[in-house]
Amino acid sequence: MEPTGKEAETYEPPKLVVPVDPSRDHIHGDPKALLTLVEYGDYQCPFCGAAYPEVKKVQKELGAKLRFVFRNFPLTNVHEFAMNAAETAEAAGAQGKFWEMHDFLYEHQRTLGDHSVALGYAKKLGLDTQKLEREISQHVYQKRIKEDFMGGVRSGVNGTPTFYVNGVRHDGPAEAEPIIKSLTAKS
Repeated sequence: MEPTGKEAETYEPPKLVVPVDPSRDHIHGDPKALLTLVEYGDYQCPFCGAAYPEVKKVQKELGAKLRFVFRNFPLTNVHEFAMNAAETAEAAGAQGKFWEMHDFLYEHQRTLGDHSVALGYAKKLGLDTQKLEREISQHVYQKRIKEDFMGGVRSGVNGTPTFYVNGVRHDGPAEAEPIIKSLTAKS
């Protein structure tokens, strides 16, 4: 429901409470880029899957001017494979291949229930798959994922995907054109 009257005049979208931290966050692009797009996403969410190619368009269009940050927001109450997928991406990230696994998980979203598919890809990437499997089974990265999740909750995330454009929640469609307009209007 759209705010009307006084509500419409005073509405301000929520701000990103947890600032981007290059020492912790997964950042694609120049960590010091002028424009910042943060996504709170769930690898099993069909809406995140639909937004994935839109984010790629934004990255292509804005190039070096953009830093894209992905934070985990697995909706485990509705997506049974979301936490495992997030743990897989984090374990790959610990071996320097976060973005490759991130892309693979979205591009193969329908296979998330078959963990062997992601493990096969991890092997192709040259990852230590025994270490990866061990870290996933021991839930080594769950604390980090839960920190992402709680930071999202504190920032006003209530579903996925949720985007923040230069620190302000983007309440428009999860499509390239409106995101680019928001990013460039606020720079």
